[in-house]
This record gives sequence, structure tokens and C-alpha cells, in this order.
Amino acid sequence: MIIHGSRPSPFVRKVIAFAAEKGIAVEVQAAGFGRGGEGYLKGSPFGKIPALEDGDFLLCDSTAIITYMDALRPGTEMIPAEPKARARTIWYEEFGDTVVQPVGGKMFFNRAVAKLVKREPDLAAADKAEAEELPGLYDYLEGVLPESGWLVEDRFTLADLAAGCPLINIGYVSDALDAARWPKVAAWLDRVKARPSVAAAMALEAPTIQAMLEK
Repeated sequence: MIIHGSRPSPFVRKVIAFAAEKGIAVEVQAAGFGRGGEGYLKGSPFGKIPALEDGDFLLCDSTAIITYMDALRPGTEMIPAEPKARARTIWYEEFGDTVVQPVGGKMFFNRAVAKLVKREPDLAAADKAEAEELPGLYDYLEGVLPESGWLVEDRFTLADLAAGCPLINIGYVSDALDAARWPKVAAWLDRVKARPSVAAAMALEAPTIQAMLEK
């Protein structure tokens, strides 16, 4: 099974870690910004990453891919079966994908990616997102995190992985997560990053992140 994409992408990291949690072996091939192998170009007609190539089955979008993976390996439940827990998990994935990532994208792209792909960074947009939008995200999570330290069912699920991945990218370019102000968020994100599936993905993306930040 091949995952096409750039390892530092929170969507790609989410799929890589999800596969590891499910015991699914994947090969990661670099793709994005219009470049990639035939499986990527055919499987992702609109240039989205990640894309999946599983034999002749091609698919793009992280949510679609993890849905496929989850069905392939039932029993290892990263997406809970209990209706309310399942619904909350899907909400937190949506929160990560469509609420956190747009904020993180302004910060990570402009502070790390832009120069690497020879685009002019908008540092003012990054600064504004950090000052005006990011604190509200941390406030929300601080208010909803249970005492267990995990978002759903007192255990690590897709909810934690999906909400945490874009915050990991923010952490690469920002030190705004004040543990004194948001102690539950800081502790939770540390636990997410320490999860073996996430830690392994971060270790493999580290050289690319370093190259981005040195530009």
C-alpha cells in the first residue's frame, strides 16, 4: 500500500499514524505541488495529498483513506463504535481538518513552506493568525479535554490524532502554546506526540522540517 504525499503535511501524518495504529504497512512516496508518481497523478486529480494506491485502487483525501483503512482492519478501533463517541470522534476530525488546519496553514506555510517552494511568504498573515485565531483554538480544547487527557472514551483515538496533527505543525513554527495558560492542551499534545505511531512519523519527517526552517 502506497501513500503519496509530503510527510510534514498534517493530513499525510494523520494517515501514516492511523495506518500504524491499525497495523497496516505503508510505503510513503513524495508527492504534492503537481509532482508525484503515476498513482498520485491518477488517484488525486485535484492535487490533494495524501493519495492512496492499493493495487489498482486509487483514492485521495485523508478522511476517505482512513475510512478505507478502518474497514480493512476491523477490531482495532481508532474510530469508536458507540454512537455518541463515534460522532464526537468525527467532529474532532472535522475540527482538526477544517478549523485548526486553516489557522495552522497560514502559519506553517508562510513561516516554513513558502520559501522552499519559491513563493513569497506572507508573514503578516502568519502573525495575525497566531495572535488572533490560535488562542481561541487552545481555549476551546482546554475547555473540552477530559481529566483522562484524551478527547474520546478515555483513550487515544482518531479524535486525538486528527486534532493533534495540525497543532504539531503549528508547534514547528510557534511557541504560543503557553503551558501555564493551557495546561491540559500542552499535556495532551505531548501525549499525542509521544504515541509510538506519531513519534515514528515525526522522526521520519524531521529532516524535511529542518530543511524548511533553515531556509
